Amino acid sequence: MQDQDEVMMQLAIAEAEKATAMGEVPVGAVLQLADGRYFASHNQPIALHDPSAHAEIQVIRQACTAIGNYRLTDATLFVTLEPCIMCAGAIVHARIARLVYGADDPKTGAVASLYQLLDDHRLNHQPLTRAHVLQDACSAQLKQFFRQRRKQKSL
Repeated sequence: MQDQDEVMMQLAIAEAEKATAMGEVPVGAVLQLADGRYFASHNQPIALHDPSAHAEIQVIRQACTAIGNYRLTDATLFVTLEPCIMCAGAIVHARIARLVYGADDPKTGAVASLYQLLDDHRLNHQPLTRAHVLQDACSAQLKQFFRQRRKQKSL
């Protein structure tokens, strides 16, 4: 039986597929509140002409609007790719309790790969983190997207 983190990561993977269909980098995110409600989104910087429209930012905005508060202290964020500096900063500012992610991002990852922002005790919040949930599926999705993109550019 899959654990709850894997179930929610499957939803994030489905969101990443929506990004792929739009020509966006396939990153999906799901934010679940303690009461079980959840919100889902995917990368949309190209479509929205907004460099901040990463999946994590989109879903944090949805949840904050829905609950009427910019703090998400009881929430868990599930994302298919290790968050970047911007998204890690938003996680800290929103006081998200827990982060679960799939694939590492050696180029821009700000949780473990390049920076360890969420472990910095100089900041006023450090969420619990679980890495590599459904890592193979998340990585494969990204690799396939970039393989296709390189193939298209070479034509």
